[in-house]
Amino acid sequence: MGNCERMGRNQAESRGASAASRNQVERALLGRIATRDTAAMKELYQGYHRRLARFLMRVTSRYELAEEVINDTFLIVWQKAADFRGDSQVSTWIMGIAYRRALKALRRAGAPAAAQHEIDEASEDPTGDFELTEWLDMGLNRLPARQRMVLELAYRGGHSCEEISAIVGCPVNTVKTRMFHARRRLQELLVELAGSA
Repeated sequence: MGNCERMGRNQAESRGASAASRNQVERALLGRIATRDTAAMKELYQGYHRRLARFLMRVTSRYELAEEVINDTFLIVWQKAADFRGDSQVSTWIMGIAYRRALKALRRAGAPAAAQHEIDEASEDPTGDFELTEWLDMGLNRLPARQRMVLELAYRGGHSCEEISAIVGCPVNTVKTRMFHARRRLQELLVELAGSA
């Protein structure tokens, strides 16, 4: 085995150990939340707020709607902490709750019917990075919500297809299909956006 392979394996093992450790801490917090420990709830909320806000802002594009979904998500966590069975990581469970609450919020907010039905290293120049990010965001915002969500969960959230499957409540092959169609449509959108620029 070469040095590069060993380094890659060591990094992957380190990330896996770190994720397992984080999950143990979060499971302990959930156990305390189940006994109505408000300090544990505050700690979990603070640990997830920024992560959920980033995900939900990209999905809803509205600050007040994202905040409403975050609050709804943590109300459910507070109410259902004792019901957590441990079949998945805590992060997958929480993201799944946020995902379902976001779908409901988008329907209530009157998202277009198509969005409701479909809910599914750049250059070293910082200006170029900003422009590329802005361009990608414009393309992502034009995708059906279900496709946009799987890309957000995969590429910005770092979730595997199996974790996304658990979050969105569909088979892994459906996640892969949504990702395939989302990437293909995003390529088309980026060409269109480039033509109109």
